[in-house]
Amino acid sequence: MADSHAKHARSEVEADSGLARLALRFTAFTEKWLPDAFGFVLVGTFVVLLFGLVTGEPLLKRPDDPAATKGFGMVDAWGIGFWSLITFTLQMAMIIIGGYAVATSGPVARLITRLARIPKEPRSAVAFVAAIAMLASYLNWAFSLIFAAILAREVARNVPKADYRALGAMAFLGLGTVWAQGLSGSAALQVASASSSPPPVQDVIKAGGHASGLIPLSDTIFTWQAIVATLIVYVVGVAMAWFIAPGEGNSRTAEQLGIELKPLIGRGSPYNGKQGNGLRQETQRPGDWLEHSPLFSLLIVLLGAVYLVRYFSGKSFFNALDLNTVNLILFLVALLLHWRPWRMARAVRDGAPASAGVLLQFPLYGGIFGMIAYTGIAGRLAGWLVQASNQFLFPPLVAIYSCVLGIFVPSGGSKWVIEAPYVLQAANELKVDAGWMVVVYDLGEASANLLQPFWILPTLAILGLKARDIMGYTFTMFLACFPAALIAVTLLAPHVTS
Repeated sequence: MADSHAKHARSEVEADSGLARLALRFTAFTEKWLPDAFGFVLVGTFVVLLFGLVTGEPLLKRPDDPAATKGFGMVDAWGIGFWSLITFTLQMAMIIIGGYAVATSGPVARLITRLARIPKEPRSAVAFVAAIAMLASYLNWAFSLIFAAILAREVARNVPKADYRALGAMAFLGLGTVWAQGLSGSAALQVASASSSPPPVQDVIKAGGHASGLIPLSDTIFTWQAIVATLIVYVVGVAMAWFIAPGEGNSRTAEQLGIELKPLIGRGSPYNGKQGNGLRQETQRPGDWLEHSPLFSLLIVLLGAVYLVRYFSGKSFFNALDLNTVNLILFLVALLLHWRPWRMARAVRDGAPASAGVLLQFPLYGGIFGMIAYTGIAGRLAGWLVQASNQFLFPPLVAIYSCVLGIFVPSGGSKWVIEAPYVLQAANELKVDAGWMVVVYDLGEASANLLQPFWILPTLAILGLKARDIMGYTFTMFLACFPAALIAVTLLAPHVTS
């Protein structure tokens, strides 16, 4: 019997594809050598600091003009940038908590449970999670982080022999592929809205032929070229997920990793219709009526719905959508789906730990952002980029540059503010369509998320994993998805070049 089991395990190992073995080698390397996400940002801080010093930036310097946004030394720029993302930090924390509250509500939990029953064997389970995660991120990246992570847990519970690390990596795949080309893509929404796009960016867009200084979504993510590029990356992502899934002999299951997978709903669920520490759902005293009655939840939802109708009245929905509005919508939807206030309060309490990594690390990423944005680093990199470019090479070079910068400034919206003026100016000089450059930026920027653990944090918190557990798989996905994006933007560019 033991010999039979050993032979079966060997056959499973031999049956693994070359890509699966490659992913396992990368995973073994990252598990041994890669620091946790917090260690990554600590190291990244000094990588950027040293790069600045080597390329000629001063260590200590303050410009004479107190309103200046350039010309700072590396230390001063780091200090200014440290709290520059504080509003964004709170927005991201609220998105994570709101997304968790929506995903763990009864109706959505039942949907996840039904979806999780579709795959029947380990390889299809990994590919299925990848496909759903990318689709969800196309609709809304914030919701997908939580939805796909919870789906991956439930799939792992139904297909216990699937590699839990691979499932976790695929739950994050949307953020590394198609999210920025979707309905919540930061750069496309910014250039389509006068209130979101900085005046210097609008001036460059006007110089490129858009008289309004804006680029509508119909000229960016909704062009046929952008949709084709997105579909190419999507198909490559699903196919890669299928091929890199290890066989049973090489898989590490949730049980082997010491992770308990409780059912999302029903018997054994951490919720299971109970309030707090097992109190009955019925009210215990007159004062409990308020937290059990849906009346005030419905009134708050009605209040928010009236505001949203007035807010979007006369505006393009996607152009008017920003992070605050997304958070409000998530909050109202979660409140409605949970129905009773105590259930909503419990969901927020349970979802709050998933935002801990954001609260800890975003200030340090703000410091990295400052060292790039408030010194000459960004401009120097852009100058090198333009000097090495022509009309044909410019799109793929921008995608590569955007990916590299995205490793150190992992925020699509904030990074676009840094890149947009000189990237769009160079596009004007090289006669490359500005709307297409937004698409190129998005594809490159998204790919960077497969190489650094910034946005993985909420997913990891829900899965109970560490960055080093899954980054071997995300790096393997990068080796296929990023080249696919580069080929797409290069071959499609002639069809949109001005």
